[in-house]
Amino acid sequence: MTPKLLLNTAIALTLTLAPTAAASAAAAAPTSGPATSGPATSGQAVTGQAAATTGAPPGTAKARLTLPAPTGRYQQLGTLSLHLVDTSRPDPWVSTVAHRELMASVVYPATDTAAHPLAPQFSAGVAAALDSDVGPRYEIPPGTVDWAATLTHAHQGAPADLSGGPHPVVLYSPGAGDPRGWDTTLVEDLASRGYVVVTVDHTYESSAVQFPDGSVRRTVLTPDVVQKAIQDGTISTLLQKVMDVREADIRFVLDQLTTPGVLPPALARAADTHTIGMFGHSAGGFTAGTTMHDDPRIRAGINMDGPLGNNLDDGGPNLAPVAVDGLHRPFLLMGSQASDHHTFRSWEAFWDNTPGWKRDLHLRGAKHGSFTDAEVFVPQIARQTPLPASAVYDDIGWSDPQDTLATEQRYIAGFFDQWLKQSDTGLFDRPATGPASFIP
Repeated sequence: MTPKLLLNTAIALTLTLAPTAAASAAAAAPTSGPATSGPATSGQAVTGQAAATTGAPPGTAKARLTLPAPTGRYQQLGTLSLHLVDTSRPDPWVSTVAHRELMASVVYPATDTAAHPLAPQFSAGVAAALDSDVGPRYEIPPGTVDWAATLTHAHQGAPADLSGGPHPVVLYSPGAGDPRGWDTTLVEDLASRGYVVVTVDHTYESSAVQFPDGSVRRTVLTPDVVQKAIQDGTISTLLQKVMDVREADIRFVLDQLTTPGVLPPALARAADTHTIGMFGHSAGGFTAGTTMHDDPRIRAGINMDGPLGNNLDDGGPNLAPVAVDGLHRPFLLMGSQASDHHTFRSWEAFWDNTPGWKRDLHLRGAKHGSFTDAEVFVPQIARQTPLPASAVYDDIGWSDPQDTLATEQRYIAGFFDQWLKQSDTGLFDRPATGPASFIP
């Protein structure tokens, strides 16, 4: 089964995190760079450009990408990174790592940003993994894009804006194999509307996570590992472990956000850690639903195109508890062209079993990648490189990218405004606009 097919049928672990086993093996090999202070284990490599099996022609100029400006009233944003160590559990993926270590980013309304530099979207080590592992899943050859060159709209370490707060906290979990920065457009836009957004990397599952000492922990869930689990009939067990680890990561981050000293004092005052939501893409949307099912601290959640069961195809028998039990708190399903609660068995079960507020927002012409930064990056790459029109279609579908993005921004913010800020504009009680419709 190919990574492309697995992308469309598994919970997104089986994005397979790399286009080929050979590329993944090359990416995991240590290269020159800063010395690592963490344990030297399989799945970890220091910063460096990974080798790839194929790539852009030699001498081809790399595409340089820009992120669209946030649309909210808080036009000054700040960001900081958190290195979090869970001493209560060993790493579940690498037995020689004594404690689970995570990286998270916080994006928030800020002030006095002029003295603080804009943050890069990706560190050098993560950019290398994007080039070798993530880009090829979107049919973008290695060496095509300068992934390390893109700047965000958030200023590193800028002081939090306390004038309009405290602001609700919203967690974001990425798709399997994706770095936490792969939805920066939606994250920054939500922060600009008066939210403190926390994005979380799931170490050793994400293609790469770079730590403050310069070390880069690469995925251990290589295509060979996934393919072996399929052949052995243990893929559902592996997928369940992915979700168990993700949920434990998110709940630990929630604990840390209320731990004194984790956030700078001003940001701690700006963050309303008693009013929490969560959203995610693909496996991250699954994570939002699963964590919300088990943890009452999350008041409202959004699943963007993620299944709710541990199966190679969505018709399988292994439904998640959130699909079997449903939810009593508000939950929004956001689906691509192929996904709604009539076509997605796990969504159907969730829909039928959920007594709480729910909506199914269908984005016509969207693809799985439309809920990530691929929606804004793929058209830019196509303008600067020979990326074929068929790849653009496969990656983000046929709906106008600007319309799709605006629709996502409007309904994500509107949902959290309604349920975390008690600001109900009736957005979800009238017909959807743009390339969207509510599925009854």
